[in-house]
This record gives sequence, structure tokens and C-alpha cells, in this order.
Amino acid sequence: MISTYTVAPFRPLPTERVVRQLWTRPVGTPVARSGYAPAADVYREGDDLVARFDLPGVDPERDVTVELEGRRLVVRGERRDQRVVEAPAAEAADGEQPEAGTDGASTDEAAEVAPAGRRVREVRFGEFRRTVTLPKAAEADAVRASYDAGVLTVTVAGVFAGRAPQRIEVTRAA
Repeated sequence: MISTYTVAPFRPLPTERVVRQLWTRPVGTPVARSGYAPAADVYREGDDLVARFDLPGVDPERDVTVELEGRRLVVRGERRDQRVVEAPAAEAADGEQPEAGTDGASTDEAAEVAPAGRRVREVRFGEFRRTVTLPKAAEADAVRASYDAGVLTVTVAGVFAGRAPQRIEVTRAA
């Protein structure tokens, strides 16, 4: 069997990226734990900016915050794991469930025990923050947010008003 290794001369190696982040990240700033960030579509609709975020399984009233910070629209929140954790196989075989507090283990510790067997986990959970930079500052009254079928839609009205594209003439250098 022959192995082929192709070299991409302009693509940084993974270790280079890690080292670069160590030197460019300011001291004391936290590193993202989960890496979860919802997918987003941001587009212009007339004079309005529309941002759509995929947030399935999120309670919008409890877990999502939409804020306007100057020229930044910030959407932050948390996607919680809603699965029920089963009891370990040894306890299920005995048919007895230990009472809370009798063996010194709290109910939180018992809930963290994973069921026996294989598990494939592709769904990410955790805190997230997405920031959209606006072309100009907007008032909070101009922002509308709605949640439907797992999609958060945030509309900033009139943020593109009065901004017509201007054509710049290109000349040849002498």
C-alpha cells in the first residue's frame, strides 16, 4: 500500500495555530470551553438588517439575551442538555434505588453517572455568544426579535437607510 502526503505550503499547521493563539490572546482572557456557536445568516432586506440564528432546543424566554451595544448586536445564551440520564446498569439489576443521602452521595452526583454502553454525541451544548457589527448605531426601539421553529430572527429596522452605494472612478496610474 502506498501512502500519499500532499503538502499545502500556504496552510498553517495545527500546532502553528495553537502557538499563534497563545501569543496573540491577551493575558487573562478566558478560552472558549465548548466551542459552540449557532449558525447564523445575516443579510440586508431593504433598509433593514436581518440576522437569523439556528437555536433548536433553546427556550428563548429563559436562555437567550439580545442586546444592542453601540454598533454591535449581541446575541448570547445557553443551550442546555435536556436528556434524562439513566441509572447505572448495576442499580437497575438489583431493582433497588438507594435513598438520597443514605450512602453519602448527593442526587447531583448520581445524576451525572452515564448509562453503560456506546454513545455518539454530535449535538453541542453550552454557552454561546454571537456578535453582528451594524453599519451605524441603532436605537433599541428599532430592534425586533422573534423565535419560531428553532430559529431566532432579529431585525434591526432602518440601519441601512440613507446609505446608497457610491461609485468610485478607477484611473490608470501614469
